[in-house]
Amino acid sequence: MTSTLTPPQAAPVPTAPVPRRRTRMLALPEVRWAVAATVCFLLALPLQLTGAPAWTWGPLYAAAYVTGGWEPGWEGLKALREKTLDVDLLMVVAALGAAAIGQVMDGALLIVIFATSGALEALATARTADSVRGLLDLAPATATLIAPDGSERAVPVEELTIGDTVLVRPGERVGADGRVLDGASEVDQATITGEPLPALKEPGDEVFAGTVNGTGALRVRVERDAGDSVLARIVRMVEEASGTKAPTQLFIEKVEQRYSLGMVAATLAVFLVPLAFGAELTGALLRAMTFMIVASPCAVVLATMPPLLSAIANAGRHGVLVKSAVVMERLGQVDTVALDKTGTLTEGVPRMTDVRPLPGSGMGERELLALAAAAEHPSEHPLARAVVEAARERGLPLPPARDFDSTPGVGVTATVDGWRVTVGAPARLLSGGTDAAAAHAAVHAADLEESGRTAVLVVADGVPVGLLGLADRLRPDAAATVASLTRLTGTAPTLLTGDNPRAAAHLAAEVGIDDLRAGLLPQHKVGAVTELEHAGRRVLVVGDGVNDAPALAAAHTGVAMGRAGSDLALETADAVIVRDELATVPAVIALSRRARRLVVQNLVIAGVFIAGLVVWDLAGTLPLPLGVAGHEGSTVLVGLNGLRLLGERAWRRAVAEVG
Repeated sequence: MTSTLTPPQAAPVPTAPVPRRRTRMLALPEVRWAVAATVCFLLALPLQLTGAPAWTWGPLYAAAYVTGGWEPGWEGLKALREKTLDVDLLMVVAALGAAAIGQVMDGALLIVIFATSGALEALATARTADSVRGLLDLAPATATLIAPDGSERAVPVEELTIGDTVLVRPGERVGADGRVLDGASEVDQATITGEPLPALKEPGDEVFAGTVNGTGALRVRVERDAGDSVLARIVRMVEEASGTKAPTQLFIEKVEQRYSLGMVAATLAVFLVPLAFGAELTGALLRAMTFMIVASPCAVVLATMPPLLSAIANAGRHGVLVKSAVVMERLGQVDTVALDKTGTLTEGVPRMTDVRPLPGSGMGERELLALAAAAEHPSEHPLARAVVEAARERGLPLPPARDFDSTPGVGVTATVDGWRVTVGAPARLLSGGTDAAAAHAAVHAADLEESGRTAVLVVADGVPVGLLGLADRLRPDAAATVASLTRLTGTAPTLLTGDNPRAAAHLAAEVGIDDLRAGLLPQHKVGAVTELEHAGRRVLVVGDGVNDAPALAAAHTGVAMGRAGSDLALETADAVIVRDELATVPAVIALSRRARRLVVQNLVIAGVFIAGLVVWDLAGTLPLPLGVAGHEGSTVLVGLNGLRLLGERAWRRAVAEVG
């Protein structure tokens, strides 16, 4: 391996693997309390239903009340001290009211539902924080600072200032955003731009903190402080976008206050008004407790959750992990889709597409490919691996290569079967060549690059003998998925990519996308998403890399490709395509829309039951057993209606809807 820099005298510092920081579920107190409440409830329920003595299941229900209800109850009391009444406190009071008139199981179920909801919210918050901390770990802790006298010393990256010069050895991560002063190397900057292939960096080129240097050494002048690097800005964007993830929160709080105050006032009125007219205390209390039971929103809660949870379970069986019921509901609201290119519409791995022997070379496709693969075999470059893999797929024998040498940005050279073979970039290998072979090679290289391929020239004993074309292979279902998304949303998807415009334009034409935005850094992707949302669109972003994470967080809904997706993208996204089947994206949107229709049906059913029972209780005399039966009946009805989405038929209908 060659480098334009003198090898440093200090021993290279190996790049440590990035640690994975992930909060364990049971480390969160909300999760522990919710689990305890659920376990107690599940132990008590069968005992009660089988007619066991009350002393066997009563304490278990009591434990469920305490473990699941103390925290929302305490938070509700603190909010009450601030003159705010929330639904959590109201549900705890309703649960206690149910227990007071003998409906212990109803109250315990309410407690379990709300404890589980709080645990899921706490877990989502913790995982977002984990992913942001994991992104910060991409940047190295130290960098090699070159002093004015030429000496080298390791310093924390936080101490680097604008104008400092740092040395980046082969295999190390770049410590700061800056510009190359000396050296040449290929840098893997997929974490920032999403490009599948390493980018050649020479004097004058920009490099980013957290990207991985290749085989050459680089001297880099620092141009941004650590806190202002592209990587640091990605962290800030994820945090800011995650913090504004629920735009309806203020509306929900207003509804919560009005409902809470209205129900409390109504319950007190149902209790006090009859007393004022001489009713018996027991009768008035029984009517008020009945009112609290029939007016409690159990059916409303279950009207929403079973359809969404059933849709989540169904999607999970088909390789789509939807992280919450809120996300499943939001998927159905999407009217615009923005797709990443590398790893999303494409497989993210370069593949051989063309083998072109040059006229007069005397070589066929098999001979040309075998010669190039033998020379490339010792290399670890992604393009080299693609060439070798193509030769193996064709069953070509690879002769041994001797005197192997690699020059970053140029290519590799080796002796194969007596030939001195060079495989590399046409622009570098053809510079200065004026003969017919060089002219033919230049024409073929231009043709390959014009069609969106990466051209690789093969030279034998100084004479161009052929070219290889490589490209990131399009997913088989990409074009069909784009067409389905267009039909589903009424708008063709937008392509957002950090890749070069020519390759991106070729792929966009293949899949039928007109709105193309290429050469984007993470902040530009966020800007594109924000622009669409300011135009009134509800944007779904589909991506896989760290560079996609801010856009995933900023979008109305974010979906990550799971097989090769970065940790940050997987944690930031609202849903994950576990099996990397792009066609499941429109299917899960269609499934979400069916779930939302069932939610509306269930809300109507629940509303009719609650209104009817409340009017009966207020206008007449609703027997408590009948009130409980009506309340539980509506709960069971909406629950069963929502479970319709659990079946395989529901997924097939969703697929057929977008097919």
